[in-house]
Amino acid sequence: MIDSTRFPRLAHIDGPADLRRLPDDALPAVANELRQYLIESVASSGGHFGAGLGVVELTVALHHVFDTPADRLVWDVGHQCYPHKILTGRRDRITTIKKKGGLAPFPHREESEYDSFGVGHSSTSISAALGMAIAAQRKGDPRKIVAVIGDGAMTAGMAFEALNHGGDVEPDMLVILNDNGMSISENVGGLTKMMARAMASRTLNTWRERAKRAIPKQSFMGRFFQRWEEHAKGMFVPSTLFEELGFHYTGPIDGHNLPQLLAALRTVKDLPGPRVLHVITTKGKGYARAEKSQIEYHAVGPFDPLAGVVKKAGPAKPTYTDVFGDWLCDMAAADERLLGITPAMREGSGLVKFSKRFPERYFDVAIAEQHAVTLAAGMACEGAKPVVAIYSTFLQRAYDQAIHDVALQNLDVTFAIDRAGVVGPDGATHAGSFDLSFLRCLPNMAIMAPADERECRAMLSTGFLHDGPAAIRYPRGVGLGVPVSGDLETIPFGKAELRRRGRGMAFLSFGAMLAPAAAMAEEFDATLVNMRFVKPLDEAMILELAQGHDAFVTFEDNAVAGGAGSAVAECLAAHGIVMPILHLGLPDTYLEHGSREEVLSMAGLDLPGIRNAIRARFPQAAGRVNVAG
Repeated sequence: MIDSTRFPRLAHIDGPADLRRLPDDALPAVANELRQYLIESVASSGGHFGAGLGVVELTVALHHVFDTPADRLVWDVGHQCYPHKILTGRRDRITTIKKKGGLAPFPHREESEYDSFGVGHSSTSISAALGMAIAAQRKGDPRKIVAVIGDGAMTAGMAFEALNHGGDVEPDMLVILNDNGMSISENVGGLTKMMARAMASRTLNTWRERAKRAIPKQSFMGRFFQRWEEHAKGMFVPSTLFEELGFHYTGPIDGHNLPQLLAALRTVKDLPGPRVLHVITTKGKGYARAEKSQIEYHAVGPFDPLAGVVKKAGPAKPTYTDVFGDWLCDMAAADERLLGITPAMREGSGLVKFSKRFPERYFDVAIAEQHAVTLAAGMACEGAKPVVAIYSTFLQRAYDQAIHDVALQNLDVTFAIDRAGVVGPDGATHAGSFDLSFLRCLPNMAIMAPADERECRAMLSTGFLHDGPAAIRYPRGVGLGVPVSGDLETIPFGKAELRRRGRGMAFLSFGAMLAPAAAMAEEFDATLVNMRFVKPLDEAMILELAQGHDAFVTFEDNAVAGGAGSAVAECLAAHGIVMPILHLGLPDTYLEHGSREEVLSMAGLDLPGIRNAIRARFPQAAGRVNVAG
């Protein structure tokens, strides 16, 4: 529970209605308490940090001016929403965020009526708000619709598709551009440079507004000033862009100045048609270390607010992301055709070292997954060998490009797919549950899943040297501790690896599920195969095993529907082989957030869950158990 002696105002805000009862001059004190409470809460539990600190004043102002939840508030990106959750009845549960049974890490419609739209991936807010505005207008509903887009989300094409449409249909909606110059890394691209000019334009903007009030509009000087103003705005601020698209533009204003925010919101609230309010904020505002080190404090584990985040020694075992980052640099040194691409995930995907060693071969395209994949396709057309480093969940956003622009043309693009399978605390929006299913059906696409760190590096080399599109998908976190070779060795293309010869059942494991599969193979005296390749499947191995075993069990950390196990079943069916088969993988549901181990348990992929599933499907196998279960 909140300490009412330290947070006397915040302790009495159980919802936005309480906030709206306060006078304007009380709000700066509320914002100060909210910021301090957020710092202490995230410090105790971990979570997204810098983005929330940057929108404290904006969140207070929005819930004070607008009648939420009747008025709709759509957050984009979702990790800005911690202050919103605190002010909307979830204050005392904020330290449970990302934990099993706790608050979701992003806005979640089932969690609160104030979360009007579920968010995980970026750049969806304007489209969603536009849809809400159109539907409300058709019903004659006067509610207000507000989209808050920030943390780099305006760099994605989807945001501009929505702006283009919104300017045409002229909905009653407000877009707030929270401009902090960051996503997780620094924002990049031409749009970012244009926005940066707005940072230097506040003095000009103030002078312009004073001049407009002083000079009569119908005078010669007034008409001259109006024409000069249009040219000046295009030079210094992005207003021309939005206004040409049909949005009334206001700003830029200081997003940490509550009186200015309140005045601006009240002005634009009842203007007709689509409008944009441009606010300038600082990511990490109010916590000096987060302001200075915005990348490091984007998301944090528990820490001491007085000491800040203490850098710990790296894990004894390298993460799969580390393995990829080292391999990328080594392969780039060996092959000058290699080009590295990331959609705004330099740190998360392990490209920091590569970006420093090979800056002319490093391409951060901002939050633009579709562009990243087609950019790679274009590079491959001219003889380059691009590597697209991308999270599994974000590759979903570029599926058409993977099909149409890469696989259909059989172009030599390597996909290094991080965070595949169970991810954990970030929840269903970030789970890499579907890549095997949606990639397996693509002609020309080779798909590999490593069982350990050494195999991951070897598969990256194998996929890169393969003449055609190849995907190597690997999980978040550390591997099994298998020593990683420093060379660029490969593995036989399309060949599985027999790990254990048993009897009765054959366990066919794909990727990170090898360790539990190996434990169960010992327990049930089963044959164990590290399948390695999802496509091309080692059909010769499968057919050989089918001749000498009574049943198959497949293991994967992907959705069972259409996944690697389905490929095994299709192979058997194609050869007219009928035999019992149990598919172990992710169920046909969205798994909620929790630790990786907790989510695996929810999915029945921990050792007790696997053991029970095998016994239930094959009761006769219990008699062959080596170790008492």
